[in-house]
Amino acid sequence: MAKKRKRTDAPAEAAGAEKPDDSAPARPERTLFGFKDPSAPAPDAEPASAVGRAAAPPAAAQFRNKEKVLVTCSRRITYRYRHLMQDVVSLLPHAKKDSKVESKQSKGNALNELLELRSCSSCLFFECRKQKDLYLWMVKSPGGPSIKFLVNAVHTMEELKLTGNHLKGSRPLLTFSTNFDEQPHWKLVKEMLTQFFATPKDHRKAKPFHDHVFVFSIVDGHVWFRNYQISVPHNEIDKVDKGGLDKMTLIEVGPRFCLNPIKIFGGSFGGPTLYENPYYISPNQIRALEKRKKAGKYAKKVKAKVRRKMHEMENALEPDEFADMWKGED
Repeated sequence: MAKKRKRTDAPAEAAGAEKPDDSAPARPERTLFGFKDPSAPAPDAEPASAVGRAAAPPAAAQFRNKEKVLVTCSRRITYRYRHLMQDVVSLLPHAKKDSKVESKQSKGNALNELLELRSCSSCLFFECRKQKDLYLWMVKSPGGPSIKFLVNAVHTMEELKLTGNHLKGSRPLLTFSTNFDEQPHWKLVKEMLTQFFATPKDHRKAKPFHDHVFVFSIVDGHVWFRNYQISVPHNEIDKVDKGGLDKMTLIEVGPRFCLNPIKIFGGSFGGPTLYENPYYISPNQIRALEKRKKAGKYAKKVKAKVRRKMHEMENALEPDEFADMWKGED
């Protein structure tokens, strides 16, 4: 009996043929100015000639701002300072809020680990001491630098009750006074404030337009913060032309606070001291001086009584010869 021939499943040509790729094309990389196609030439590049010149290589990927700020506070913080922290969080769409941290010597290590877990590159830490003094740590993690401020003149949005109002999540304009460029430590403070308070472009929680402005100004060695709404007329007749700043007005929104720089460190929550404010006086020293003044008032009163008695003893009055003249008569 003859053996059966083995039957092949498919011809060799069909086995070697590749199937067409039905998958979707790869998504281009997203940059600060939108999606970038690496195969497309740069918009400002000159076209290469067909003969004698090779095609230019694709442009390098542009920088994308992925700044995320962790905002937290210490335990036993007062309600006014907690409301200030909440106002700052509402102004920063790229901010992340976390639970309170114990204010100890090891707070730097705990916050650095927390920043790594939350995928944040910056931190605003509100530290309250003695339920009176508020300190603000402005830190870049993990390499630094970090700045420690004393916060004064705090006014929250609820206290001010101003008429200004802007859309939550819109991108702010940052303005700085000219004296930020006079000294090196003020230049560093300006760069840190820019990175912390500037909302990244194309952030998922940010609105794609500007309707308010953050003002940072230096007065008497302190950084003063103000937030204003940019108000323009919206009538069809009174449309604002491009560059028509005379029709725009600024309306304050809040909050208000003042930052007094204490020290600038080279690391995250510590490290070598890059700058120390020589004019800084701690609140404890100010309170001690006030107590001494009050104690000095009482000491002055006691000394005045002693001087009065000594004066009376040294300058005794002479007896009056007519004092007993009318005592015998009824």
